[in-house]
Amino acid sequence: MSTSRVKKAAPRLSRSSNGMLMTPEEFDAVTDCDELYKYELIHGVLIVNPPAAESERDPNQELGYQLLLYRDNHPQGSVLDVTLPEQYVYLAHGRRIADRVIWAGLGRTPIPETDVPTIVVEFVSRRSRDRRRDYEEKRREYLELGVAEYWIIDRFRRTMTVLRKPPAEPAEQVLAADAVYRTPLLPGFELPLARLMAQADRWTKRRKR
Repeated sequence: MSTSRVKKAAPRLSRSSNGMLMTPEEFDAVTDCDELYKYELIHGVLIVNPPAAESERDPNQELGYQLLLYRDNHPQGSVLDVTLPEQYVYLAHGRRIADRVIWAGLGRTPIPETDVPTIVVEFVSRRSRDRRRDYEEKRREYLELGVAEYWIIDRFRRTMTVLRKPPAEPAEQVLAADAVYRTPLLPGFELPLARLMAQADRWTKRRKR
């Protein structure tokens, strides 16, 4: 009788998997899941979330469009290496799905598992626990990981909060919905927040008809 260990097959993830205990290695080995949901690993616990609403995905798409316009048309746009929506951020003890990540200044295609994103972006959801997660938990996790800037775009407060890794200053900046954001990480890039808010608002208005 063989005494070698039999490798445990990776489980299939679904809505009922919420709360399962896993290691990052076990999570990374999963290849079969119900694609109606999003899966994160937070402090060794599997969290199953519904897909982002249209009022989050649409402004996220607009942000991606603005970034690619900058990359392709601005004289300094080549500093933007890659931007991806719905991308895993590889924490030491977990896996977060960020609404958007941006790598800049590498001069090559990043390796997501090892190259820390330069900028991480989250669009705030309606649920209070999601709001707390975006403003508190992810702030701590992303900045500890080494993310240079963390953008929180909040259609409910009509603001964008920018959090920066020390010693960058200011450590926190809150911009109103009519502001245009500029960052030295993307020289010459200008983000008109009103365009993002408008993309979110049209879904809210549609539901009120």
